[in-house]
Amino acid sequence: MSKTAYNISLKGYVGGSDFDRKTVDTTLAQNEGKRVNVLIDSLGGSLATGLSISSAFRNHGNVAVHFVGLNASAATIASLGAAHISMDAGAMYLVHKCSMAFFEWGSLNSDQFATLIADCEKIKADLDKLDLNCAQLYASRCKRKTQDLLALMKVGGWLSAKEALEWGFVDEITDLADEPAPKLTDALASAMASEGVPIPNIPVSEAEKDSAFVKFISAIASIFQSKPHIDIKQDEQPTNDQSARIADLEAQLADKDKTIADKDALIADRDKTIADLQAKLDKKPAEDTTAVVDDAKPSGNTDPKNDVEQFVDTYNSARALYNEV
Repeated sequence: MSKTAYNISLKGYVGGSDFDRKTVDTTLAQNEGKRVNVLIDSLGGSLATGLSISSAFRNHGNVAVHFVGLNASAATIASLGAAHISMDAGAMYLVHKCSMAFFEWGSLNSDQFATLIADCEKIKADLDKLDLNCAQLYASRCKRKTQDLLALMKVGGWLSAKEALEWGFVDEITDLADEPAPKLTDALASAMASEGVPIPNIPVSEAEKDSAFVKFISAIASIFQSKPHIDIKQDEQPTNDQSARIADLEAQLADKDKTIADKDALIADRDKTIADLQAKLDKKPAEDTTAVVDDAKPSGNTDPKNDVEQFVDTYNSARALYNEV
């Protein structure tokens, strides 16, 4: 299928002037009983428009949709009514859970918060129904279980043409010379960010490689990449400063480990002493106390401490050391 064979080209925002139901209805009516070839290149938009166009394709019967570029959300829904769906080898495909714009600004009391929560719960329930409806449409096309599609929508990751074919979203992959692979531009990345659509891993347009927005997107993406704190290539030796810093950090770690080991050993010795004293105390029979305590006697008692007093002192000393550790 070449570009000159397309009867309808649907691009941009689903529901906008370049992707609207009126254009579809008019062209289908003009080609009643004939094959209608449709090109789709869109990041999505209005789900209502996508569902409406899908129904129009299904009612016409002989519609072939071809995807190029990046296609997501309502744009993929619009294609589901087609009799045949193909996809360019360099194109990408995205399904995700439905979303709705939400903004609340102000000061609310408890009653107003209760009303807001109730409204949000209703919105969530509506979105859950929309997700289920879309998943059922996808599942019917893919010949898969609805729960499988709901799980994929929850992940919301971009699919390559091969993956879209494996899932069953498309029937054929083409590789036409006049259909270049999609490139990331400032406008494209901005549109994705504003709609909450994940930015795919595709080449950056040569004309915009040095733009501030692309650099910003690259910086944000780099935050989520797992990298070691010290990145040294295998064929690259560390500098003297790096080696000294690494050696210093290793020495500090070794000192910390030794300090912890010493404290652990000291605590173990204390615990053993306490256990030994406790064992002696348990074996020694209790003695009746016959001494009379003289409250007027000076406190400066120099008599040696008995086993019980020594045990108490040792226990208190060990507890104080444990608290310090």
